[in-house]
Amino acid sequence: MRVLQLIDTLEAGGAERVAVNLANTLSTKITASFLCATRKEGALKSTVKEEVKYLFLNRISTIDVKAIRLLNTYVKHNKISLIHAHATSFFIATIIKCLNPKIKLIWHDHYGESEFLSKRPKAILKICSKFFNHIFSVNNQLVNWARLHLHASSVSYLSNYAELDTISLQTQLKGVVNKRVVCLANLRPQKDHVTLIKAFKKVSKTYPDWSLHLVGQNFKDEYSKSIISLIEKYQLSNTVFIYGSCLDISAILNACNIGVLSSKSEGLPLALIEYALAGLPVVATNVGDCNLVISNRKYGQLIPSEAILELQNAIEFYIKYPEKAKLTAKSLHQKVKEDFSKETTIHKLMSIYKTI
Repeated sequence: MRVLQLIDTLEAGGAERVAVNLANTLSTKITASFLCATRKEGALKSTVKEEVKYLFLNRISTIDVKAIRLLNTYVKHNKISLIHAHATSFFIATIIKCLNPKIKLIWHDHYGESEFLSKRPKAILKICSKFFNHIFSVNNQLVNWARLHLHASSVSYLSNYAELDTISLQTQLKGVVNKRVVCLANLRPQKDHVTLIKAFKKVSKTYPDWSLHLVGQNFKDEYSKSIISLIEKYQLSNTVFIYGSCLDISAILNACNIGVLSSKSEGLPLALIEYALAGLPVVATNVGDCNLVISNRKYGQLIPSEAILELQNAIEFYIKYPEKAKLTAKSLHQKVKEDFSKETTIHKLMSIYKTI
């Protein structure tokens, strides 16, 4: 079995980390594991294992003939038998499938706005899906959407899993030790940092020593500018800190005390799994499949999206009752190790690979 993980970039996003994790894990389980970034490299390139054979296409347009030829030649030369295309890389993967009909093609749907599927563009995806041998979806809403709108022969849910990195703390974290709240999410509108900052403004009035740490890619667009402006408007520059993409995620989480996700929409966020593995008590919004991880109060606090007061109260609860926070974190850690483990996910993945 010779499998290529295909992803458009290697920036530190959820889909990208899944693609790299799978390529790395499979390198010891199949004949050959390959990884291809089609459009852009990024911070995750340094986390790709030496055993994984890597290709960068530098694709600059949708129909980039040079990139298509390069990938097609690479696939033939390396006798790749299965392409596992992640997120938006499905289009070039479909072209390669058409050029090599014997190759099996799996598409992995990581769509992060599953609360707004009615607005999702699907015309090209629908055509390409006729060539998919299987679809993996990261939550059950996406499974149902694919079955209703696409033409793949089979669709199934595949949970995300995370692996703790072993990189020592390199990021210079600000704030008071043992009084840090972290939000691991790229600066995108669906992650709703606005509600989080508004809630934390209220938290900081009662607990001025506590700080909020925003870790995730800063695209330097209008949304990120609005976040910076809001921090300045609320005079939180010494309380709320933006770091951008970081590779030492596990070390950062270990240096924080509460994990928060304030998203308007999600699939099944990798950050939630990482918080749990790091032993953090978690506050998250009830979107996507977050309720599969935080199924009741034993495992964390699940609140409505865009609910400033509920978010404030949830954060303050863990600050006020640290022993309860520790018990919750311990329960969540155990649940994630059992239900969202690498072993469980890879077993299901390999079963599908063998079936098709």
